[in-house]
Amino acid sequence: MIKLLITGAEGQLGRSFTAALNRRKDFIACAYNRMQLDITDAGAIDAAITRDCPDFVINTAAYTLVDQAEAEKDLALQINQVGPANLAQACDAKNIPIIHFSTDYVFDGSGTNAWIETDSPAPLNQYGASKLGGEREIQSICQKHLIFRTSWLFSPFGNNFVRSMLRLGAQRTDLAVVNDQIGKPTCTFEIVRLVLEILPRVNGRWGLYHLAQPEAISWYGFATAIFAQANQQNLVLKELSAIGSADYPVSALRPKNSELDCKKLQTAFNVQINPWQQSLIETLRVLQSDGL
Repeated sequence: MIKLLITGAEGQLGRSFTAALNRRKDFIACAYNRMQLDITDAGAIDAAITRDCPDFVINTAAYTLVDQAEAEKDLALQINQVGPANLAQACDAKNIPIIHFSTDYVFDGSGTNAWIETDSPAPLNQYGASKLGGEREIQSICQKHLIFRTSWLFSPFGNNFVRSMLRLGAQRTDLAVVNDQIGKPTCTFEIVRLVLEILPRVNGRWGLYHLAQPEAISWYGFATAIFAQANQQNLVLKELSAIGSADYPVSALRPKNSELDCKKLQTAFNVQINPWQQSLIETLRVLQSDGL
């Protein structure tokens, strides 16, 4: 039996972990939302880890409001950098590994190649900068760490692109979506599946890994796939048009190319990452069954 302490339990990744773990007999989870365990409170973290004695700490708590982070820089830093540092210090003191999730937005999006773990980060926005800060804090404090950079998260839970498209599609007759930003949509269910497969056999292979589902696509291409699949499941179908980033002004700059290369993860742990198209079908089925 492997015991996990999970932070950020009400976020889409945290909820995906708890949903999966409720069906597992080989794991036991102590899951906390922000009200129950604020990762910016070092004393609360130390008390929780001392009380629960987990085999791993999984941090899914994060500030994820990309545009709002431009105005709330300090709050983003507290949650995405200071919080992970607090967790890393408590874990290191008790020799407990920490599992943490970062983002493709640590890169500036230049070039056309997929990003590998040794490429130099250069975030374009405050969100990316705060997440990069969290990575570096953990790397400098706790040797036993797994940091997974992931991208374009979606699930049946919380706020994400899939749910936003379905909501907007139900409200409007047409939608315009940017087509000059490329990345890899990644379902939280697939992240959870892979992490739970890796943990029992990590065998000291600590470090930084990219974890995203194949294949890369634009936001417009992803929206097209969402509506095509949703139409097959009798959810919604709308007219879409493609626009450039310059025609969709937002507070925070986004990388044009944030495709992550995941060969290091696949080689190190001998895992197969399933395509996001498969996960999209599963997500839409859950949404439909739940009436969302």
